[in-house]
Amino acid sequence: LNNRLSEFFMSGLNQIGVPTHFIRRINMREQLIRLVEIIPLEVIVRIHAAGTLSERLGIEEGTLLPRPIVEFCLKDDALGDPLVSEEHIVAFGWASQHDLDDMIALALRVNDFLSGCMLAVGIRLVDFKIEVGRVWDGDFQRLIVADEISPDSCRLWDIESGQRLDKDVFRQDLGNLADAYTEVARRLGVLPTNVTHTPKPTLVN
Repeated sequence: LNNRLSEFFMSGLNQIGVPTHFIRRINMREQLIRLVEIIPLEVIVRIHAAGTLSERLGIEEGTLLPRPIVEFCLKDDALGDPLVSEEHIVAFGWASQHDLDDMIALALRVNDFLSGCMLAVGIRLVDFKIEVGRVWDGDFQRLIVADEISPDSCRLWDIESGQRLDKDVFRQDLGNLADAYTEVARRLGVLPTNVTHTPKPTLVN
């Protein structure tokens, strides 16, 4: 399901001129993508306070921020993907200042697109993360959106009820994760409205 949702978002971004590594979906689990050099950073865009931002700054979850805030985390599971500043990034050579400017611009364009998609179907985009990769056209380098965009990488809340429709369902033991993701896909038109879960096979003697 994440593959279908990521296809939906990546295709939409490509269509509005936001470059991504996505070429096409091969099957339910695989995609054909462009080879990129991944920058070792997670780019996080926060529209409403939630998660670690609320914990760090004492802001109530769900509070609308004055403007979308872009943060960077170093991709290192052993260190817990720590928050890093632009000074750290440039000093340690993970990306140049020009790269950072381009990454922020990309992230904010992704935010505009995702926020519009979600608002249209009654879902609040709280925050999300993307990864960015370098591609080379001859001697010219440009940055494109890579990895995936799905409920695994976004916080999504139902506007009316506040129901979580993202990975927090699993993290906070709020219900069935597959049901939440299916609801997002159904609203976005990625799945037909009459989709049902395939029953488990029954053992016959």
